[in-house]
Amino acid sequence: MAKAAKREYVWLQCTETGDLNYRTTVNVMGGVPKLKLKKHCPRLRKHTVHKIKRK
Repeated sequence: MAKAAKREYVWLQCTETGDLNYRTTVNVMGGVPKLKLKKHCPRLRKHTVHKIKRK
């Protein structure tokens, strides 16, 4: 029987303002991935790069 993937909730933090805008799950079996996404920042009202922030 295959092992179930371990998923963990992480926050996506805006690189320009430092706000924690989004929450998502990532697979942490081999460590936390270095994920960078362009998401909308409500404070700046434009798309910016967001990185993973663990709590």
